[in-house]
Parts: sequence; structure tokens; C-alpha cells
Amino acid sequence: MKKLADKLAHRREEGSLRKLILRPDLVDFFSNDYLGLARNRELYSLIESELSTQPGNINGATGSRLLSGNSAYVEDLELFFAKLFRSPKALLFNSGYSANLSILSAIPQKEDTIIYDELIHASLKDGARLSFAQRFSFKHNDLKDLEAKIQRAKGEVYVVVESVYSMDGDFAPLMEILELTIRYNAHLIVDEAHSTGVWGEKGNGMCCHLGIEEKIFARIYTFGKGMGAHGACIAGSELLIDFLINFARPFIYTTSLPLHCLVTLKVAFEYLEREISLQSKIRSKIHLFRTLVEGTESLSGMIQKSSSPIQVLRISGNETAKSTALTLQSKGFDVRAILSPTVKEGEERLRICLHIFNSDEEIERLVKTLVESL
Repeated sequence: MKKLADKLAHRREEGSLRKLILRPDLVDFFSNDYLGLARNRELYSLIESELSTQPGNINGATGSRLLSGNSAYVEDLELFFAKLFRSPKALLFNSGYSANLSILSAIPQKEDTIIYDELIHASLKDGARLSFAQRFSFKHNDLKDLEAKIQRAKGEVYVVVESVYSMDGDFAPLMEILELTIRYNAHLIVDEAHSTGVWGEKGNGMCCHLGIEEKIFARIYTFGKGMGAHGACIAGSELLIDFLINFARPFIYTTSLPLHCLVTLKVAFEYLEREISLQSKIRSKIHLFRTLVEGTESLSGMIQKSSSPIQVLRISGNETAKSTALTLQSKGFDVRAILSPTVKEGEERLRICLHIFNSDEEIERLVKTLVESL
């Protein structure tokens, strides 16, 4: 136990000790609920109405999908997602973390190679660690470094990227990365967590938005961000999905999602299809924020350019980042500091997330407060 206590003490000394906190009265500029669906009362009523019509185990799934947790509803939902994401098949998972862990721990085999962008999510890195394949990172969005790593790789090669990066808010150059993987006969895996709902026809993500979905080996869609729900799915070939059902341990040994989660997913995507203007509303909020920031000399050089809802203000040092976040919180804005080791030392930042429910006046006040606080 001394090792555990010492590790916590070290984390406390470096100012990066994580704690669970509640700040219910602040204006949300931090959550991933970009389209406001997690708090949408109309959607809530639609979900409850749909759930009330369903028979069977309405409170719990009772087991894993391979035991007692399968149902006609979940199989129909996977067909729904296969059509939505324009893929031969889709497989549901309990979370994006579980899906990411599954695909990289199960699919690449011994003597294969995983090459991943250095900024991919921790769940993908954990999945790669559990694989028997070799693994290497490449410099963020650096096509030359990626190509050099592919050229030295052995076996089947799997290239792993995110369409929108969660900590920087920037985009992967998907068209160029896809061209490289095709040239070298590598397999591209794209985590669509932060593009799901926000981009693509009916919210089906960046790959569908670009029209390249058929050329990608696997896409992971997470529903806890833009869709305001829970769970995830992997979209890909019949071979891919059948292999995951048989070899992905997080899928095999996890109690499946309860019916309420399944209903929420179906109704949320149906709602977004009817209210697709939510995508243009979030774009207008992003445009307003960028216009205000770029018109402010002190901020324009500190907040990196991003056309996603994730806006990043780099503030080096854990203590400086935390104190700036606390100042904003004291002014009524829920903005959180992202500290090392979550990000590299020296790259600490404030992660500002924009939502359709943030009023123009709130965004204007946030920018004004940022200027006054820096």
C-alpha cells in the first residue's frame, strides 16, 4: 500500500491530483454535449414514450450478448446503425472505451503492426498495449512520419487515428492518410467519437461526410459526446464484426446495454435526423467564438485554430492552468484545466467546449472574461 500512497503523494505534489467535483450552477463550457441532446426535454419525452411500448426486460439486460443479453431490439438497432453509417455490419458496445479496447486488442495479430497518432485516446493506446502486435506512434498529423513508420512495419499494418481530436479540437487529414494506407495496403481505423452527430448526413460522422467510409477498415462511433447518450458501435465488414463477436473480450464478457440505453440511441438519432439544423446551430456558435477570439489581440495567438466545438487555450504549467480555470469558475463559467500527465508537460490547457445551448451573450462574456484573466 505504501507504493500506492507514494504515487498519490507524487501526483498531489505536482499539482495533478484528480478529484470528483460538482459545479451545477456554472455555465457549461466544458462538457461534450455539443448538440444539447443530453439535456433536451423533448427528446427525453420521446424516449420515455418509446420505452413504454417495449415488452420484456425493461430495466436490465440480464447478461452478455452471447448469453441472455441479446434481443430483437438490439439486433434491429445494429441494422439501423449499419444503414446509418453505410457499412455492411455494425456491433454495439457499452462505451467508446470498450469498443476501442476491443478492436485493437483483438484484431491485430502477432507479427502485425499498429501505428497510431501520438494524440489518440487513452483507450486506443490501452487496446494496443493488450495486443500481441508491435506498436509505434507517429507525430500528430505528420504524414511524412506516418509514411516512414508504415515503410518499416511488418505484417498486416493498422493505422489508427481520430477524425476530431478530443484534446486539441483539430482534424486528422483523413483523405491524405487514407491515400497512404491504400498505397501501402494498410488498414485504417478511425475513431469518430467527437464527430458523431456533429458531422455527416444524419450525424454519421466525418468519414461519411467526406464520402470515404467504404475504403476504411473500421470506424468507431461513440454516443456519449454529440449524441448525449451512452454506448458505442464499430462499423465495418461482416468478417470484422464476426471476429469481434468471437474474440473481443470486452464484448464477450460484459453485460449488454439495458433496453433504456438502446431506446435512447434509436430515438436520439431519429430526433437528430428531424432536427439536423442542430449541426448548423453549433457551427454558428463556433463561428461567433472564433470571430471574437481572432478580434482580440491577447487571445488570437493563444487559442489554437479549430473549427470544431473543442477550443483549446494553451497555458503552460499545472498550477497556472488550474488558477486560470478557477478564476473563470468564480465568474460563473464551467471551464476546466487539462493538466499533465493527461497531456504532455508544458502543453497544459483550458479545454473550452461550445454547445448550442450557450447563448451568444454567454460566449461574448466568456471571451471578455478570458481577456481580463490572462
